[in-house]
Amino acid sequence: MKELVIISGKGGTGKTSLTAAFATLASRSGRAVFADCDVDAADLHLVFAPEVKERHEFVSGVVAEASKPLDAQCASLCRFDAIVPAGGNPGTYVIDGGSCEGCGVCARFCPTGSVTMVPRRCGERYVSETRFGSLSHAELDSRAENSGKLVTAVRTEAKRLAEEQEAQWIIVDGSPGTGCPVISSITGADAVLVVSEPTVSGLHDLERVGSLARHFRIPFYVCVNKADVNPDQAAATEAWCRRNEVPFLGRVPYDRAVTRAQIEGKSVVEWSGDDSEITRAIAGIWENICRLSQ
Repeated sequence: MKELVIISGKGGTGKTSLTAAFATLASRSGRAVFADCDVDAADLHLVFAPEVKERHEFVSGVVAEASKPLDAQCASLCRFDAIVPAGGNPGTYVIDGGSCEGCGVCARFCPTGSVTMVPRRCGERYVSETRFGSLSHAELDSRAENSGKLVTAVRTEAKRLAEEQEAQWIIVDGSPGTGCPVISSITGADAVLVVSEPTVSGLHDLERVGSLARHFRIPFYVCVNKADVNPDQAAATEAWCRRNEVPFLGRVPYDRAVTRAQIEGKSVVEWSGDDSEITRAIAGIWENICRLSQ
């Protein structure tokens, strides 16, 4: 069993579209399990059309709760402006749970002992079935934090499903950027595919996420999406890969079929067919991934 994580230096590079295309190809030749680890803005379900089988509340950290209105003394203690004036009741204050950082100062020093720290719900995690295979995914609540921990929970469930089903692949739609969710997405993976754009900023982002993968000693590969929009910059990205001895797996052309497929809730491989230029390009990248993973 191999775990491949698809990441990018920023949002909008086509990471999720390629993940869905790989799902189509992987499911044809064997069994695969999938995970959407972009929990802050999950969208793989829009193509996978999952049937949710399990729901699990995600609880992480604590938040302050008050049994009665607080006074100005409690408000003065909060360094995160989470104790705010109560509407229609001058001189009294309530706790804004969305702004609370869970530090516990108000609970420790509240003169009336009205504040307690309770477990914080941060989101919900799901196990679903799709036409491609099992999907582990989640949704972080609005203004909630600890997305790195939720990503870890999603990946742990995907690994459990893969072992149970004797799957050949775990294919992970990772988070964009280089922050905690990305670190949680790639740690311990067998390989990372970085989806880059043919722009100057795209190359800069590639360098950043490449450094992150190197730091954790994870093999990483590169492909360029919408490569024909700027062929010179796509060539510059490929040259960077040669200089740094990073496997360059291929170029994906710009194709409006990607958007049309998304509207229909399909991967571009399903929508365009095997004989299309974009499908051939993506299939070539997938074949390279399979070859390098042997």
